[in-house]
Amino acid sequence: MRDDIVQSASQVIRSRRNAAEIRNGYISLLIRIIVLALIGWLLFTQVFLIAQASGNDMFPAVKDGDLLIGFRLQRDYQKDDVVVYERNGRLCVGRIIGRETDVITLDDSGTLLVNGTAQGGEILFPTYAKERLEYPYTVPEGTVFILGDYRTQAEDSRDFGCVVMEDVKAKVITILRRREL
Repeated sequence: MRDDIVQSASQVIRSRRNAAEIRNGYISLLIRIIVLALIGWLLFTQVFLIAQASGNDMFPAVKDGDLLIGFRLQRDYQKDDVVVYERNGRLCVGRIIGRETDVITLDDSGTLLVNGTAQGGEILFPTYAKERLEYPYTVPEGTVFILGDYRTQAEDSRDFGCVVMEDVKAKVITILRRREL
């Protein structure tokens, strides 16, 4: 009889110990999930930017519907960097052509000059002046001059002026084509 009581007590102790271990395992799992979710939230709200391109302003480099991954912590943007910027509450994508104090000149032949040097690179489309700005144009301090690659159709700094640095949200580091999703 005494062996039955001891055996019964040890089974109760063992089952309670197993229940406590399972409960501790679930608590540990929940803490890990919360920490991973917090790290993911920090990464994709403070370090990286994920945006979808709308329109063909940057065609052929970026096409309508492409997913853009940008690095938010970049603060020293260079010429030819493709960036995501905010305009009228909407995210847009463009290429930095000029930084503060650069002189932008557009002529009737479609040639773009930055500080007297012709810019072309891999851009397939001519760059014509629009009526908003007078050229030669000096980029003001704290701003960047942004153009789309599809120069004949893009809405860019020629239309609305330079973009304030605070509105430049991220440098594009990866483009995922919508057909690859």
